[in-house]
Amino acid sequence: MTIASASSGSVRPIESRSLSEQVTNEIRRSILAGDLPPGQSLSLRKLAEQLDVSFIPVRDALRVLEAEGLVVNPPGRSATVAPLDLEEFHAIYRVRRLIEPDLARRAVPLLEDAELDQLYQAAAEFGGTERSMDDIYGDHRAFHLALVAPAASAWDIRILMMSERATERYVRIGFGLLDPDPGEHDRRREAHQLLIDEFRKRDPEIAARALDEHLARNEDLAHNALSGSVTQ
Repeated sequence: MTIASASSGSVRPIESRSLSEQVTNEIRRSILAGDLPPGQSLSLRKLAEQLDVSFIPVRDALRVLEAEGLVVNPPGRSATVAPLDLEEFHAIYRVRRLIEPDLARRAVPLLEDAELDQLYQAAAEFGGTERSMDDIYGDHRAFHLALVAPAASAWDIRILMMSERATERYVRIGFGLLDPDPGEHDRRREAHQLLIDEFRKRDPEIAARALDEHLARNEDLAHNALSGSVTQ
């Protein structure tokens, strides 16, 4: 019997996500969106009742989310949603500002005019007053990835996605606090359309500087919005 025939059929297709994975995804979504706010106690019993599951998948989910830094789960004590921490937030942005402008510098000659046109239109949609940060978050993430994707390796994409996941809670909560201000929606549209205008100049240094300034401005805005409710 050959190795190939012996191993045939040993890896089975996964037909559906496990219950624990579904529970993990739902609790993660609630934390990232701020529905479960920083510092909130996470009762196994209450979560199990709300999700209509047993304690076991909830316990498994909390372990996974603890490893992701979203939950604090000390032995012998109740789990809580991890507090927001400005030092962590700024550390993540330092990494982003090292990587993304450099990718922008190399990506700008590779982006087609049609791609920039599509991104400009996507940016216009960020300004709808009826669209909250939660509504636009997925499109916003895709917008920033598309700007640098032509120059990004698989490892670059992996690091970008990790940093994006790490900042997601801060961005959703921080900019969500700004949603009631109609001027904030105009600012989002204008800021992202300005990025495209700078990329259209086809100058690598201008593109890199524009993206760095954009990230710095977002960091400051989120910091100011969050500063009253995070660990100093």
